[in-house]
Amino acid sequence: MTATLTLETMTSEEEYGPRNCVVCGDRATGYHFHALTCEGCKGFFRRTVSKTIGPICPFAGRCEVSKAQRRHCPACRLQKCLNVGMRKDMILSAEALALRRARQARRRAQKASLQLSQQQKELIQTLLGAHTRHVGPMFDQFVQFRPPAYLFSHHRPFQPLAPVLPLLTHFADINTFMVQQIIKFTKDLPLFRSLTMEDQISLLKGAAVEILHISLNTTFCLQTQNFFCGPLCYKMEDAVHGETVVQNTVCTLWYEVWSNGQEAAQPTISHSRVPVRVFGVDHPLPQNPEKIAAPGARVCAHGCHGSLLSW
Repeated sequence: MTATLTLETMTSEEEYGPRNCVVCGDRATGYHFHALTCEGCKGFFRRTVSKTIGPICPFAGRCEVSKAQRRHCPACRLQKCLNVGMRKDMILSAEALALRRARQARRRAQKASLQLSQQQKELIQTLLGAHTRHVGPMFDQFVQFRPPAYLFSHHRPFQPLAPVLPLLTHFADINTFMVQQIIKFTKDLPLFRSLTMEDQISLLKGAAVEILHISLNTTFCLQTQNFFCGPLCYKMEDAVHGETVVQNTVCTLWYEVWSNGQEAAQPTISHSRVPVRVFGVDHPLPQNPEKIAAPGARVCAHGCHGSLLSW
């Protein structure tokens, strides 16, 4: 006999409450073969309807079909299954059964892979907390660093360019502040603090500019070509005087983001890459690369869960 399987659409008892089988009145477990039935009637229909010769009722088809009496007359039970709408064409073949089981196994494996251990959850919370304290509010604080009364982008085209020095001073203050916030962020990570001071310095030297770039990316608007940093709004002209880029790390990064805006400033570039770059083993001259690789692998593994670390 060909193996078969039902096509089921399960209903939630928590949402709808207990429901009864439309064939025998027993507790229903879901929609089987297009009708709300119990497991017993589901299995009975699957076994019986596929037979070449169906059962015959000795009492002219007048038997009661209930939970207590359903086994007494297979013919009447089968007829009631058909009467309530159960469909033979919804029984799957052995091949379809194998494919369905394979899909279910894949879904279970995928679900299991998304389950985080307690240690992983604690690491994610540590990263989130450090980011919230030091990196998240960073751009809102730019306004406290003596922003000039004017920015190039705030002038109309016919007005002369403002002097470079006030703006350069403002950007220098911002640059220093951002680096300080990144250092504070890393100092809040136990894995980072476990490294030697030399390796911490090496990693920060190699990662600081990349982290600044990632962070600035999140403030760039492709539609307006502006950088929205808290209450301040910067345009590319703020980092460019004529055709010369103001020589400052922040200005240079802004110029790179702007010039590659269609590719670099994408929504997929999230803050989850910040801890990943901090522990990158490709940074210059780490004294203990093997010690960096272990925490780096842990952070990278959790950084891959974009939905968890999309800050």
